[in-house]
Amino acid sequence: MLGRTVARQGLGLIPARLVRGFGAAVMAVAALVAAANAGPAQEPTPIPAQQVAQSR
Repeated sequence: MLGRTVARQGLGLIPARLVRGFGAAVMAVAALVAAANAGPAQEPTPIPAQQVAQSR
């Protein structure tokens, strides 16, 4: 068929569009898992006023 690109896979021919879509979905899930595992950002501990005065 003209105009259709197919990717040869182990069990047969799968349209390249489907392969690209599946790959994009896998990458999206991986990004979401990585973001969920990162956890919330922690606030930096405030510098005591005495140390601030000494550094100036």
